[in-house]
Amino acid sequence: MGEALGKVLVVDDDEVIRQLIAVNLNLEGFEVVTATDGQDCLDRVLDVRPDVITLDVMMPHLDGWTTAQRLRSDEATRHIKVVLITARAQDDDKLRGKGIGVDAYLTKPFDPAELIQVVRDLAAGAVKK
Repeated sequence: MGEALGKVLVVDDDEVIRQLIAVNLNLEGFEVVTATDGQDCLDRVLDVRPDVITLDVMMPHLDGWTTAQRLRSDEATRHIKVVLITARAQDDDKLRGKGIGVDAYLTKPFDPAELIQVVRDLAAGAVKK
């Protein structure tokens, strides 16, 4: 097996969704690490050093909005590409994500092929908004 396409930190409090995302990305050749919520993500991000983070918005302890803001405000993590994945599909939510500086926004239920393409593009440096 060749070199991984990149490292992805998958953050979601729902184990089924977390594993669904992880398996799909792993099958495509990404190295995948998972976290159970925003605080778990922030606690692990510097050790994991991901290229891309997929981040659920609605999570206990620390939601995706706050997690993304903290990632963007820290010099050590602001370069990491962030994909918000959420059931919140209102224009206001998308604008909020854009204001935070997330790189992509996918709504649940998401198409696994679309997720893979977005993560692939971001990992390759081809940012799509």
